[in-house]
Amino acid sequence: MQNSITKLFGITYPIIQAGMIWNSGWRLASAASNSGILGLIGAGSMYPEVLREHIQKCKKATDKPFGVNVPMLYPNIEALMDIIVEEDVKIVFTAAGNPKTWTSWLKARGIIVVHVVSSVKFALKAQAAGVDAVVAEGFEAGGHNGRDETTSFTLIPMVKEHIKIPLIAAGGIASGKGMLAAMVLGADGVQIGSRFVASEESSAHIRFKNTVINTKEGDTQLTLKELAPVRLIKNKFYNEVCNLYQKGTSADELKAFLGKGRSKRGMFEGDLEDGELEIGQVAGLIHNIQPVSEIVSEIITEFEQAKRNISSL
Repeated sequence: MQNSITKLFGITYPIIQAGMIWNSGWRLASAASNSGILGLIGAGSMYPEVLREHIQKCKKATDKPFGVNVPMLYPNIEALMDIIVEEDVKIVFTAAGNPKTWTSWLKARGIIVVHVVSSVKFALKAQAAGVDAVVAEGFEAGGHNGRDETTSFTLIPMVKEHIKIPLIAAGGIASGKGMLAAMVLGADGVQIGSRFVASEESSAHIRFKNTVINTKEGDTQLTLKELAPVRLIKNKFYNEVCNLYQKGTSADELKAFLGKGRSKRGMFEGDLEDGELEIGQVAGLIHNIQPVSEIVSEIITEFEQAKRNISSL
C-alpha cells in the first residue's frame, strides 16, 4: 500500500494516529508506529520536560518513525520546538495557528512538517508556507475544530482540487471503509483519532474510554465557538454551558466558567460530570477497547475487503 504518504513518513500503511491532548503519550505513539502506521505524541497537554520524557521513552519502545503534534497556541511553544530538535524528532504536525510561523524554521532543521486545516483557504496558506502535506479535518472530528462546520465528505475533494501536496483526511474516520471513502474522495492517507482513544495504550482514563464506546449518535456537539470551537460529549459541564448561552453570557464569562484544566479533568482524570470530554461523532461506531495492533489490523483488513467489493461492482 505504498503511496506519497507512506513514502513521506517511511511507514507501511497511509494512516496517522492523531496527536490528541491527554490521550496520546509515548505508549500510544510507539504502539501505533510498531503497527506500521505513524504514531504521534500529543504535545499540547505536556510541559516541555514531560514532552522530552515521552519522546525518549517512545524512542526506546519503537525503531519506527514517529512524530509530535504541536498546537501553535501553546504558551511556551519555543521550548517545545527546541526539545523536538534536541531529541532529533523528524516529523512535526502543527495545528491551531499560522503555518508560516514555524514551517521554515523546522524544515531548515531537516524536519517534515504537516499542518492541520479546516478549509481550502487554510490549506492553500499551508502549502504556500512550504509544508510537506496537510491534514484536512472535517467538523465531525472531536476536540478543537474549524468554525465553518465543513464536513469531511465535502472538505476532502475541495481541498484536493486546490493543492498539489499530499492530502491526509481526518474527521469521522474510524474504519477501513471510512479510510477507503476518504481516499476515493482524493485523500492520500487518513488521520484517525477517536478510535485510538479507545485503545489499551491510550493515556485516557478508563472511565472516559468506557464513555466513548457507549457514545451514540447525537451524543456529541460542537460548542464554545466564541472561544475555540470544540466537539464534546454531552454531560453536566456541557449542559451548564448551554444554560449560560440561554442567559446570553459573554465570551469573557464563558472563558471564566471554563477555567483551566477542564480537558485534563475529563479525559485524563475521568471526571465525567464536570470535565471536558472531547471525541468525534464517529464514536457511535466504536464499541470496544482494543490494543492498537488489533485496531490497525481490523482497519487494513476492512479497507482491503471494501476495495475488493467496489472493484466487483
